[in-house]
Amino acid sequence: MVNWSGCLGRRSVRAYPSSCAELELIDSWELERERVGVLVGKAKLAAEEWVRCEGSALPGFQGAFLAGSVTTLPDEVPLPESSDVDISVVMEEPPPVKAGKFRFRGALLEVSYEARERLRTPETVLRDPHLAGGIRGMHIVADPLGRLASLQSEVARKYALRRWVRQRCRTATAAATGRLQHTDASAPLHERVTSWLFGTSLTALILLLAGLRPPTVRRRYAVVRDLLHECGRPDFHEELLQLLGCSDWSRSQAEKHLDAVANAFDRAKRLPKGDFRFAADISQTARPVAIDGSRELIEQGLHREAVFWMVATSSRCQWVLHFNGPTGKGDRHRQGFQSMLSDLGIGDDADLETRRSQALEFLPRVNEMGEAVMAVTPEIE
Repeated sequence: MVNWSGCLGRRSVRAYPSSCAELELIDSWELERERVGVLVGKAKLAAEEWVRCEGSALPGFQGAFLAGSVTTLPDEVPLPESSDVDISVVMEEPPPVKAGKFRFRGALLEVSYEARERLRTPETVLRDPHLAGGIRGMHIVADPLGRLASLQSEVARKYALRRWVRQRCRTATAAATGRLQHTDASAPLHERVTSWLFGTSLTALILLLAGLRPPTVRRRYAVVRDLLHECGRPDFHEELLQLLGCSDWSRSQAEKHLDAVANAFDRAKRLPKGDFRFAADISQTARPVAIDGSRELIEQGLHREAVFWMVATSSRCQWVLHFNGPTGKGDRHRQGFQSMLSDLGIGDDADLETRRSQALEFLPRVNEMGEAVMAVTPEIE
């Protein structure tokens, strides 16, 4: 089992191999981060160093690449505090739990694993809603077998072909249908809410795929808003928000609920999390993304677009709290969660079931809009 303590320790030189222990460089990066935040270029270097010192030693390591916004931002600008550096480590057999978020040389990294089989052919990648864009624009860090470079070239060449754009939309539609149709009525409320929430949010993702926009998670409603406004269909964005249940939310309403989510987060981050898949996302290290990232959207006037990630984070906090023992009806964190659901129009199990059905019924209209978006996206061939 890999010891991650070397990545998690902020100043522990002993945790790194001698070739990685340039203390003066670490000091200069941290001082710069305190002054202006980690520059994108320095964050990339930190990620590359982590791959060289830690990632490359993982069993079955076959390569690594950076994806996400860090690959599109200029090296000389500060990386937003609410952003992390996504590192994908390609392995023969990935471990069941991802490493998640942690600080390394002042940069917030998020490490996930990709099975080599998922990258087997360009066609395998091109039909995948989440992989295709990342592979097309990836920053290759390590490619010992020489496969990533050739894969990127082929994916980039075919990425905007209508055939593959449509296939990615269909894959996302199937995923949404699966999440919305298959739910365990006996599961805790936060788990059923998570299935509904992510299934519903895939309506926004489908349109992002149709418009060749990055399949972002936390900011997907903000990005799809821009896309639909550019396409002259702001009305459809309103329908997406109505489906989520927050089209009529005020800024003060969102701020009130975010404060409750932050309180639950600060409680949950200190508790044991067992084998929770998203344990690293409920931690002090991840707080700038989970909480401050939502507050940033609210301050930008996108309070309704912030709701999706607020509910996702709140549900994950409820998972941790539930794992640590039953909470009574008087528990303030559970009350805060239920209050937010109530403002989304979900007061009981029947309401949640109705909302799942509404999202399923809405999917054909989303696909029609996806075709319309494709028709006005000039890059699509």
